[in-house]
Amino acid sequence: MFTVDGRHIGDEDSFYCAIGEAINGPGGYFGWNLDALDDCLRGGWGATTPFTLHWDSSAQARARLTERIPVGDREIALFDLLLEIFEERGVNVILQ
Repeated sequence: MFTVDGRHIGDEDSFYCAIGEAINGPGGYFGWNLDALDDCLRGGWGATTPFTLHWDSSAQARARLTERIPVGDREIALFDLLLEIFEERGVNVILQ
């Protein structure tokens, strides 16, 4: 189980910093873009799925991660896309 604190997530870069440190400790890496995050979720970067991610203060992060990302024939908010990626890769995200 890993925990991310949404209070410190203000944009996409701070999300990657937060997830990296949650999984691999201070200064830890777990992707710097969506493709790299997906690669990390496939294993070999400090966590292998399935695992549980507790996302504390998730409402604050959701309010900030609103950038619309094109995915196929639709656009989706970054926060929601991250949740989709986690689900597809077997990560159980508990929003708190």
